[in-house]
Amino acid sequence: MILKTSIEPFTLNFKSPAGTSRGIYLTHQVWYIHIFSDKDPGRIGIGECAPLPQLSCDDLPNYNEILRKACRNFELNDTINYEYLRPYPSILFGFETALKHFKKGSFALWDTPFSRGEQSILINGLIWMDTYEKMSKQIKEKIRMGFKCIKLKIGAINFEEEIALIESVREHFSIDTITLRVDANGAFSPDEALHKLKRLAKLGIHSIEQPIKAGQWNEMADLASNSPVPIALDEELIGCNTYEEKKRMLEFIRPPYIILKPSLHGGLKGCEEWIEIANDLCIGWWVTSALESNIGLNAIAQWCATLNNPVHHGLGTGMLYTNNIKVPLHTEGENLFFG
Repeated sequence: MILKTSIEPFTLNFKSPAGTSRGIYLTHQVWYIHIFSDKDPGRIGIGECAPLPQLSCDDLPNYNEILRKACRNFELNDTINYEYLRPYPSILFGFETALKHFKKGSFALWDTPFSRGEQSILINGLIWMDTYEKMSKQIKEKIRMGFKCIKLKIGAINFEEEIALIESVREHFSIDTITLRVDANGAFSPDEALHKLKRLAKLGIHSIEQPIKAGQWNEMADLASNSPVPIALDEELIGCNTYEEKKRMLEFIRPPYIILKPSLHGGLKGCEEWIEIANDLCIGWWVTSALESNIGLNAIAQWCATLNNPVHHGLGTGMLYTNNIKVPLHTEGENLFFG
């Protein structure tokens, strides 16, 4: 069967400004890949290519040109050229999931208890950066909804206010009741990081994502071995696109955890390489989305369900956007369901 492709650029509009330590997102530009065949006009596969500005290693000015070339190569060879697409993880993820969707003929991309609506995926409640008052309101709402694992993005407001915010949670909810993760997005300087981590440790923090900026391997390795709060690498994984690079970095830093985002960290195949290496090194991991629309989010959730890792993953339901694509995902408390 000869497969063809088309590209649909799409601008997602956030319902509310999404604040991170790198700035505030109001919109998110994505590209949908469509795979189809003239011999089967009723069948189509959709995949999402969603690089993040100033973060993805494939956030490039000629992204559209690279994507079109990848489509031409796919049509010529009728297969995905994984080695060619290693430097472009968001494009690879788009092709992997579009082809899976085309072959499966359903948004239930794998046959799992999750895809059959029999089991859920545990997810954390995400607290966006904002003022103390608004973040506090977000936390109370997530707990009211039934979330037992809360992830707070920190680094935007005064650190003492962030400590006070976490203290307010711990006054009412113990470590056994609510798991707290924090994500600094590289906001701490190497000189101050250990001091801040000691402050956070007193509040029973489960883990901290990327306390200092990526690329500082010596400093990060030192923190990973000395921090009283377990460190989870996120941005550090971006740009490590070959198996050898991944192994070298993880062997050097030896973090307790890594966070896997297919659009950023090598597509599904690349993330499976990360998992293999992490398991060999006794490094824990979980999966999160990276602001994809429901198309990408569903694909990540469907894949995540095949991994049988019963921890809280970072998978929302696409409620971020005013103009999202409808896919049968929904939540009940901290449980993500398909169907």
